Amino acid sequence: MRERLSRWARHPRMSRFVPVLAVLALATAASAVVIPNLFPFLDPTGLVATYNAAGAIDEANPFFQSLGTNGRTCATCHVAGDAFGLSVSTVQLRFAQTAGKDPLFAPVDGANCSNASVGNPADHSLLLKSGLIRIALVVPAASQFTITAVRDPYGCASVTDPVTGAQTVSVYRRPLPTTNLGFLSTVMFDGRETIQPLNNPATFADNLMTDLAHQAVDATLGHAQAAVAPTVAQQTAIVNFELGFSSGQIVDDRAGPLFIDGAAGGPINLSRQNYYPGINDSLGQDPTGQPFNPAGVFTIYGAWANSQPPFGGHGKEALFAARRKIAAGEALFNTRQFLISNVRGLNDNKALGPVPVPPFVGTCTTCHDTPNVGNHSLPLPLDIGTGHDLAHETDPLIANGVAQLGFPDLPVFQITGCPDPFAPSGAPPAPFVIYTTDPGKALISGNCGDVGRTKGPVLRGLAARAPYFHNGAAQNLRQLVNFYNQRFQMNLTSDEMDELIAFLNSL
Repeated sequence: MRERLSRWARHPRMSRFVPVLAVLALATAASAVVIPNLFPFLDPTGLVATYNAAGAIDEANPFFQSLGTNGRTCATCHVAGDAFGLSVSTVQLRFAQTAGKDPLFAPVDGANCSNASVGNPADHSLLLKSGLIRIALVVPAASQFTITAVRDPYGCASVTDPVTGAQTVSVYRRPLPTTNLGFLSTVMFDGRETIQPLNNPATFADNLMTDLAHQAVDATLGHAQAAVAPTVAQQTAIVNFELGFSSGQIVDDRAGPLFIDGAAGGPINLSRQNYYPGINDSLGQDPTGQPFNPAGVFTIYGAWANSQPPFGGHGKEALFAARRKIAAGEALFNTRQFLISNVRGLNDNKALGPVPVPPFVGTCTTCHDTPNVGNHSLPLPLDIGTGHDLAHETDPLIANGVAQLGFPDLPVFQITGCPDPFAPSGAPPAPFVIYTTDPGKALISGNCGDVGRTKGPVLRGLAARAPYFHNGAAQNLRQLVNFYNQRFQMNLTSDEMDELIAFLNSL
């Protein structure tokens, strides 16, 4: 660790970080009262940091206070060193250090089921192996479908209240980061905290405050098992605190500081990124009328495309080769074309033409269109197949993609009563059964059209918060890229896969 820190601390543009670099080893072992602004935390490929518009991160904020009954705070699942997400390495370290007694492992949702035994790793296997929190959701009474657990490895996948008849389903999802929130178009993977829509520039700021305050209340009452909701003052303090954060990778082990020699990486540059709902929308809904520009989604590392050592810079060839690799990965993300097929939210989307929409050409930016951020700038939950059950999958492309993943041992649900969204127009109704490990937004809306659909998250700070996808099915970025390569037949070479991974790690 000392070698990695001292190597980049000597760089002239890193001088502002030298004081905090010197105490990084101590800070990773003990909580500070104040986290200095831009404090760099080690992650597997370099350093990640958070820029706070208000200055140092003050742990006196209610974000760091226990407002419930089980000892949890917002920071229990949203860790500064994990880009305010939660990495599985952090989960495993906490379990080892506390014998499973850390508030993170509270049985309410930090275990496979709520009847977990304290300190028993088997009862927390989904959190320990894939960083998953249990989300218990009541199926809407007026749902268009019937849901049945056909695989229930832990005994709580589907529970029906004997008095009310309400059905509660347990799904398991990754905690989303509480940073870079000013770019959101949906709050939570299934949108359940989007109380006011985030699709209008005129109302975006106020609605985002409303949604995040609601989310803070629900998290406190649910995850922290509070007896009373946080006060309005506490809600406001938490939301304003979170909205000041911009997090991203700031140093790459091989390429060095990510904000020099024309590059625009790091959290400070991210904090200055222009955004409004619908910006560069890939479905043509940008409110300014600007057309979608896939090549303009990520423009951080274009200056490194032809990066070469300066005259006499012998011994630096590897550094500049690493920079070129990141730039090449960025170009691949923006421009590599492939066919998009059988994606719920796209191939059944009337905005794209008569349904079912035949396979069409897109790029990574079709779904990740927000400039230099990577989520979708308008609400567009999708089902690309990451929640499908391989044993029942009939689409060979989805099956090939899912087979690349380190899939956790999740419950499997059978959903009946819904039409086939990809059936030919005018075809007679036919029995159609969906098998999924997570019904997604459908557990909120009750609509067949939402089955399996979840939002794509902001892509910044990825290196610090593995695993990936809503269910942690990609244990690392190589599995993630392998999935996309197979699912959409991207035909990436080995070198191109390395380039794309290097770029994603630089975000």
